[in-house]
Amino acid sequence: MTNWSEAAWILVAKAAGAIAGSAVSLAYMLPRDKGEAAIRFIVGIVCGLAFGGAAGVKIAAELDIRGQLGDGELMLMGAAAASLAAWTALGVFARITARMGESKSAEIASNPSDKRDIADAK
Repeated sequence: MTNWSEAAWILVAKAAGAIAGSAVSLAYMLPRDKGEAAIRFIVGIVCGLAFGGAAGVKIAAELDIRGQLGDGELMLMGAAAASLAAWTALGVFARITARMGESKSAEIASNPSDKRDIADAK
């Protein structure tokens, strides 16, 4: 493994950070079912890989620790943060839209004079 290039190590660090960020986020916002968990986990990994570099550099700049961390550590930190943020945002969005759909269905069901179909509200 010592023959890996620096780019390979950075990619491994980004992948590890993205996976860790998605996994950690499961602890504080549990998904409703396996499908939601899988989608949010995959979105977290993709966002961690895509935005991990920029997020790591931004976090290090904000905390003024850029000179104290290596490139791999920056990528790991940034990918975990980007993954955690994306996974959380997607979870919150899914819950809000589900509640909006439930409230609209309840509103239609409680008003029988309304001619709209319940399926149209979803």
